[in-house]
Amino acid sequence: MAGFSRRIFYGAGAIGALVASSVPPSAQNLSTYGTPGLIDMPTAETMPDGQLAGTVSVFENTQRYTTTFQILPRLSGSFRYSIIGGDGSQKTYDRSFDVHYQFLTETARRPAMAIGLRDIMGTGIYSSEYVVATKTVADRLHLTAGMGWGRLGSRGGFTNPLSIFGNGFKTRPGRGATGGSRGGKLTTDAWFRGDAALFAGLRYDVNDRWSVMAEYSSDAYSEESAKYGFTPDIPFNFGVSYRFRNGLTANGYYMYGQSLGFQLSYALNPKHPQAPGGVGPAAPALKPVSQVAAASWNQATEVAQRHENARDVLRAELDREGIRMVGYDVYGDTATVEIENRRYDASAQAVGRTARAMANTLDPSVKTFRVVLTKQGVPVSRITTRRADLYKLEHEVDGSWRSFARAGIADAVVGVRGEPLPHAWPHFAYRFGPYLTFSFFDPDDPLRYEVGAQFRGDYMIRPGLAISTDLRLPLFGTMDKVTRVSNSVLPHVRSDWAKYARESTFRINRLTTDYYWRPGKDLYAKVSAGYLEEMFGGVAGELLWYPQGSKLALGGEIAYARQRDYDMLLGFRDYDVVTGHASIYYDLPAGFRAQVDAGRYLAGDWGATFALDREFNNGFKVGAFFTRTNVSAAEFGEGSFDKGIRFEIPLSWFTREPTRETFGQTIRPLMRDGGARLNLANRLYDYTRDANGTQLANRWGRFFR
Repeated sequence: MAGFSRRIFYGAGAIGALVASSVPPSAQNLSTYGTPGLIDMPTAETMPDGQLAGTVSVFENTQRYTTTFQILPRLSGSFRYSIIGGDGSQKTYDRSFDVHYQFLTETARRPAMAIGLRDIMGTGIYSSEYVVATKTVADRLHLTAGMGWGRLGSRGGFTNPLSIFGNGFKTRPGRGATGGSRGGKLTTDAWFRGDAALFAGLRYDVNDRWSVMAEYSSDAYSEESAKYGFTPDIPFNFGVSYRFRNGLTANGYYMYGQSLGFQLSYALNPKHPQAPGGVGPAAPALKPVSQVAAASWNQATEVAQRHENARDVLRAELDREGIRMVGYDVYGDTATVEIENRRYDASAQAVGRTARAMANTLDPSVKTFRVVLTKQGVPVSRITTRRADLYKLEHEVDGSWRSFARAGIADAVVGVRGEPLPHAWPHFAYRFGPYLTFSFFDPDDPLRYEVGAQFRGDYMIRPGLAISTDLRLPLFGTMDKVTRVSNSVLPHVRSDWAKYARESTFRINRLTTDYYWRPGKDLYAKVSAGYLEEMFGGVAGELLWYPQGSKLALGGEIAYARQRDYDMLLGFRDYDVVTGHASIYYDLPAGFRAQVDAGRYLAGDWGATFALDREFNNGFKVGAFFTRTNVSAAEFGEGSFDKGIRFEIPLSWFTREPTRETFGQTIRPLMRDGGARLNLANRLYDYTRDANGTQLANRWGRFFR
């Protein structure tokens, strides 16, 4: 019982952070595999587009932790970590990926139909494929029937119907024959091969909270029977689920005639935030032009003095809005303001707040406003709006988009004319607070953590030149308890991470001098020197070509890196390397972004990383990546090659207050040495992206908020 309680505790902790933000509950049920399904069997249903779900299921000697993302309206992908084997037995730790595609939607006359691949590149323990149909009857009853192969064809199997296309479909190669023992390779030669079997089930929605389920399973649990003594008595499973109002779903099961099961799942949808735009302070209302003209700072007899007075008032007003003014100029009837957005996750909102402040401050003789978005004092883009348009469109239903049509967005190689704003430089900004980091899938403890205090500071000497640091003091956790020693045959550029956790007390995570500049139109450049990241120091340079409003960006990066001592202070080890990459970034339809980075990695291997992310207009990101290099699967070790999933959640999703802070996590099945890149801070594409015309257009709906 203690083991069961511990598993539930770990599972609840894994999804607890998500429960802090709720979405309306979905009628879609998730199976013990964390995918659309009944209990153990899949269905042809899908989650709402863009939905991200986390599931923890426990029964008998099996624990499954799954993350599923609805990539497209009909396509979902899942990553699963499983622990098989009870207390006192030799446990198996398994990682697997699934895909589920609905190729027919349900209509009044036909069921929904889907095809799925389970454990497509893992060790093969859960390797299976299926075709399934689901039909809804009288709104509340959902009937499912399907055919499975592999593990889903292990009970009541019959000759594969696909054998009419060739005898190769009659037999399924064993796990060792497909490379499953090491994992990480697509096992295409096993898909839809071997015996097939039928499965079926139903779900009845008693109301919008309660559902009951029953199914006939085609899974004989052969692996568990052979190794752990779990042999199903009957092929039937029964379950009940309850959907809470905060989006959490709890399921209870009676499985295979002998085992009780329990499941928690939670889903959030980035497309449907609870409070779009947040609940922070409202934007200041536009003052009547006559009131602005009568303001004391606009009463000076000298024009220059009026502008100087207005500048100081505007600067104070923007400070209250969380916007730092670093440049100011008035020429004729046009005023230009350079800003650094410190508060709003959407740059368009910072531009809108700045334009309002200008309208409420500057003399009515100023007719045109130019807002220059900067990063570390370096201009990125210039947005031009007319004062009259602000007043005309403020209360229009579609005012934001009409203002976008009238605004001008252009590159800003240079900002304001003349000298920098007084007292803008040098500038020191810092943040101090707690940090929480995780390490996943260590065979001795699948979820390790560390809690401590963190100090991050940026001393900006002048525009473009800064000294930045990230200091950490670990307080407690389990990451320093790792005792396993890396068996990698490659240089240990990442696999010795546990030594860094174990042998460091006070850590200099990063300490660099950085210089940013604009070599020319559409070009951005950066050079960094110092302690570049946790494990490496050196010198790195980057160049980015990224035109305003372009879907395409090209980048190049080169670095000399030397491995740091395990104490993460000032010393270095003997290993050094020259590494670098050429990068292509491209915006695809539906919010997808593709990225390819090709070059030399930290272990000296050559290859390319392919990534696909989906970005939502509220800053939420979910993606996946993989890297292939000239390191063989045998040299790489377990997993065969580097791959993983990643997500980034704006903290405003939880706090509903405007902030640029985010919580991000990259989850790899294993941390190995092949395909490892430097973890450089502020890579230019992501650093400048939110101020580029493409992202400004995507999030212009926040302009008047």
